Amino acid sequence: MRRLHMPQVLVLAGAMLATLPLVAAWAQDGGQIPLAIADFDYTDTSGEAADQRAAHAGRLADFAALLREELAASGKYRIVTLACAKPPCSAARTDAAELIEAARAAGARLLLYGGIHKMSTLVQFGRAQAVDLKADKLVFDQAISFRGDDDEAWRRAGMFLAEQLVSTTR
Repeated sequence: MRRLHMPQVLVLAGAMLATLPLVAAWAQDGGQIPLAIADFDYTDTSGEAADQRAAHAGRLADFAALLREELAASGKYRIVTLACAKPPCSAARTDAAELIEAARAAGARLLLYGGIHKMSTLVQFGRAQAVDLKADKLVFDQAISFRGDDDEAWRRAGMFLAEQLVSTTR
């Protein structure tokens, strides 16, 4: 067995002490990761004649609510609420520094954000990303695509995204 010298012991002890606030915060949350979920952005370039803005706004709100519910129900995350000066609190409509500050002020460790793009009557694409605010690094980047523009198609996309986040972040 290798012996540690005094400088190594001091460095190791310092590193352990530096992690105590993080360990204490996680213990307080029952090991759950505080997660802020920004409003998702939506773009429709399908060219359909019918004005579907109200329906899409409703589905987008339901999509975000489903993500919050599923991620909280996983037991892995504690959802915290973002408060931006000018809602909606989304990556495309809020300055990045303000969005990050709002997530930190809410006590989040992770910030999830993204958007969905309807490119045709039947096809929608999306992307969701999560940033670890303490490590200042991207920890999740997931593209999604789904067929259809009804409640069930959106629900399946939200469930898939929640499952991916639960299975890939630590």
